[in-house]
Amino acid sequence: MEIKFNKKRNLLEEHNYDPTLQDVAEPQLFRKFFEYGSIPKITFNMRNVPMNTPREIWMTDTTFRDGQQGATPFTVKQVVDLYRLMSKLGGPKGLVRQSEFFLYRETDRKALDACRDLGLKFPEITSWIRANEKDFQMVKDLGLKETGILVSCSDYHIFKKMNLTRRTAMDKYLSVVKMALERGIVPRCHFEDITRADYYGFVVPFAIELMKLSKESGIPIKIRACDTMGYGISYPGASMPRSVQGIIYGLIHYAEVPHAQIEWHGHNDFYKVVTNAATAWLYGCSAVNCTLLGIGERTGNAPLEAMAIEYAALRGTTDGMDLTAITEIAEYFQNEIGMDIPERQPFVGKNFNVTRAGIHADGMLKDQEIYNIFDTQKILNRPPLVAVDNLSGIAGIAFWINSYFGLKDEDKIDKKHPAIAYVKEQIDKQFEAGRIPAMSDEEMKALIKAADPELYKTLKQKKKESMNI
Repeated sequence: MEIKFNKKRNLLEEHNYDPTLQDVAEPQLFRKFFEYGSIPKITFNMRNVPMNTPREIWMTDTTFRDGQQGATPFTVKQVVDLYRLMSKLGGPKGLVRQSEFFLYRETDRKALDACRDLGLKFPEITSWIRANEKDFQMVKDLGLKETGILVSCSDYHIFKKMNLTRRTAMDKYLSVVKMALERGIVPRCHFEDITRADYYGFVVPFAIELMKLSKESGIPIKIRACDTMGYGISYPGASMPRSVQGIIYGLIHYAEVPHAQIEWHGHNDFYKVVTNAATAWLYGCSAVNCTLLGIGERTGNAPLEAMAIEYAALRGTTDGMDLTAITEIAEYFQNEIGMDIPERQPFVGKNFNVTRAGIHADGMLKDQEIYNIFDTQKILNRPPLVAVDNLSGIAGIAFWINSYFGLKDEDKIDKKHPAIAYVKEQIDKQFEAGRIPAMSDEEMKALIKAADPELYKTLKQKKKESMNI
């Protein structure tokens, strides 16, 4: 048994468990809860670990790597534009710390060079490569300081995909890491499928060996804990290997991986991607890996915009992030790339802050705070709106006008304005005739113009002023 003094907690801690590689003959597939023919079971062992939030936490991005695996490949211009917006979102402190690129297409390399030519400090450009001599040389030639390397860690991958044993897999991975260290490149080891891996039989022993190499070389080897299939569970007392907090705790406590060298990468197969990423932060992981709008393979990754909001909620400050960039990013995806964003997707969807019920619209007219999650106009440059239909009433129509045209308090139209009564009458006629969809912006503008041409002219001018045109 070893006793160590924990300077953070100012306590003596005993370390009486030294995980070593268990080189089993048959794969451990955890069939009791991964039966495949049924929904994976969530089990509990009632073991809880302490919160251990790092002094600094941040986000990293994989839009141009994992994100492109779930979307049409970006053009050079699109990569550069999105990279610039990412930098704006992360702010001067670089809370979007790194961005990960593929290197294999000529387009990828051109985009990397074009982003680097912008001269932005953040996000730092890193890469993802295959573990071979040629790819390492490419990283070196491009002058990149860090690269991701795939090191699959579950027996599903080691035995069933690669036809290796745990010992041969570990030896292979360590030789690849040494190849990076010899070239002075920081290896970021992607522990693929960690939430189905034998945690103490392979994951921790492998992490211990990596930390030995890190100390010997003086190069901070990083570990990306990849919840590849979205199996991670953040519930207190959840069993390993699915417990997010248990995974992070073990890397820190048993393998002694520094906070800044741990990164969480999740997928959203079970709708848990944001909560799992935040849990990783709370229990000791400094970095969470994201993509813009959560794009990525299958159900996608943690949305960068969601984690930026989560950061502000946890820290009580934006720390210099410009959250209006979130709206610009969403608009860019829609208008320049042609991607359809689900209308109700938080923060970026067309209807995320749109109220439909007439009684709710009346409340919004009196005070936006009643039905808006926060000041979306101030924080995201997204004024709250109401969808106008047969249930909106005069309050909803008035609110739509005031929001759409960006009217200030002294200019806002009261619901008793005669033009609103005319607009409501025309809308009611359409819905009585069988109309189903809510009124479009263009239809609303046409009705206002018909009701009061001078008012419409004034509203158009006010909108230009609000947009600084």
